[in-house]
Amino acid sequence: MTARALLDAARAAGVTIATAESCTGGMVTVAITEVPGSSDVFDRGFVTYSNAAKSEMLGVRPGTLEAHGAVSEAVATEMAEGALAHSAANLAVSITGVAGPGGTPAKPEGMVCFGLAGAGRPTRAETCRFGALGRAEVRRLSRDHALEMLRGALG
Repeated sequence: MTARALLDAARAAGVTIATAESCTGGMVTVAITEVPGSSDVFDRGFVTYSNAAKSEMLGVRPGTLEAHGAVSEAVATEMAEGALAHSAANLAVSITGVAGPGGTPAKPEGMVCFGLAGAGRPTRAETCRFGALGRAEVRRLSRDHALEMLRGALG
């Protein structure tokens, strides 16, 4: 699925998009804004690499970070909801994960959590375990998965 197809679907649905990214460092935003004319459906992107940025820019609660860690569905949920609340968008996706190298047994390299928040719908979170494929590949797969989540939300 291309970013162009996503933007066409968003236009048809009258939806505006925001992103909240950690391990991808803005790759979803880049994919979307590389398409000419994207400004009519893309509102803004938040790159919140540090925990402080997640809290300050998106309103992720320190207690959520302490209880679950940055790489968790709970944090991905709050990131997506924060992007929605701090933008003019009505659909937001979030990404937080371990791109590698490294990780822990509980949160290994390639574990990435996603959130999807939309106006008037429950927020959804999911985790993908891409495996230790290398930093660039985990980030690329994460970008593509987020674009697919957005497209899926548009029906």
